[in-house]
Amino acid sequence: MTKEPFEAFHLHGAARKSRWLMTCDHASNIVPPCVGGGSLGLLEADMQRHIAFDVGAAGVTRALADALDAPAVLSNFSRMVIDPNRGLDDPTLLMKLYDGTVIPANRTADEVEKARRVDAYHAPYHRALTDLAARQDDTVIIAIHSFTPRLNGRSPRPWHIGILHQFDDRLSNPLLALLHDEDDLCVGDNEPYAGHLPGDSVDRHALQMGRANALIELRSDLIETPNQQIAWANRLAPILTQALIQMEAKDA
Repeated sequence: MTKEPFEAFHLHGAARKSRWLMTCDHASNIVPPCVGGGSLGLLEADMQRHIAFDVGAAGVTRALADALDAPAVLSNFSRMVIDPNRGLDDPTLLMKLYDGTVIPANRTADEVEKARRVDAYHAPYHRALTDLAARQDDTVIIAIHSFTPRLNGRSPRPWHIGILHQFDDRLSNPLLALLHDEDDLCVGDNEPYAGHLPGDSVDRHALQMGRANALIELRSDLIETPNQQIAWANRLAPILTQALIQMEAKDA
């Protein structure tokens, strides 16, 4: 069988030697040609929503990687094709209904189709992330995501930025403290949700490996344009640098 000529991930600045590693699990709304002929059966307007990808996150990831002179790995397929930020046993790995929207191409997808998508898209993305993370003994992983200002039928979300963390607070604690010092920001501590799930990207590549990490959630209406994405990256880069200095000083 001829392998589908589709790249499941994109590497940005792969040759850079920084200990920082940026990731963007939900960077793209692309549906590969081998999935429904390149369509999930949704309207184009739905493919531009947060159900298909993390709006603005890819641009922030690339700009932040540039600002920190770091490599980045970004997915190249929609989270609705197969979600790279889910473990293989997670029931939401292949979503059939998301935020009130039925996903036609997934409605009848069986275990065979799910396994095919894992092999074609999910697994290559994680292999690339594994390889990049292993190049340094002291890799620090920063996962970039975005969240919609409001889910259907829910209250507006006030946070500009959220830091999601679980049992490893080495980096997230100083990062949160520094962000709280920014007078114009509404900062979420494990908001708008706790986020971490067994087998997700941070769990798999950071927590299980003992790597310092933070997952940054930015409200998508604040990072819709390239200028906004660059501005946020330039704002976050020195804050992250200072948070890492503080983390290491505490560990010394």
